[in-house]
Amino acid sequence: MQENWQNKHIVFFDGDCGVCNFWVQWILERDTKDQFMFASLQSNFGQNFLSERGLNKKEFNTMYLWKPNQYYLIKSKSILKIADLLGGIYKFSAIGKIFPASLSDKIYDVISRNRMKLANQKCYLPTPHQRAKFIEV
Repeated sequence: MQENWQNKHIVFFDGDCGVCNFWVQWILERDTKDQFMFASLQSNFGQNFLSERGLNKKEFNTMYLWKPNQYYLIKSKSILKIADLLGGIYKFSAIGKIFPASLSDKIYDVISRNRMKLANQKCYLPTPHQRAKFIEV
C-alpha cells in the first residue's frame, strides 16, 4: 500500500469483471482530486471489508464505496456518490437521487446480472501514479 487509504474513498469492485474494471479505469482517469483508492472484493482487503460488515464474501456483484470511519454505500448510491465526488459535469448525475433507491438498485441489479455479457475482460495497465491507488487486486 503506497498511499494512506484511511483518508480516501475506497472503491471495492469485482476484480474478475470487465464492466467493473472499465468503471475503475473510468474513475481513475477522472479522479483529478486524488480522492479514490481501489481494492477488488476478492482481495484480502476486500474480504476483510465484507467480513467486518457481515456482508456476503462469495458474491461480487455489488460495487461498494467506503469512507473509513464514516460510511459505506452500495449499488446505485455508491455510483451517485462517486459522480458527486468527481464533481464538474458529473454532479449532474445527482438528478438520479430523485428516483427511489429501490428503483435505481433494480436497474443496477439488471446490469450487474448481465455484466459478464456486456464487456470483455480487458487487460488495463495503469500508470505508476494510478497503480499506487490500488490497495489490493
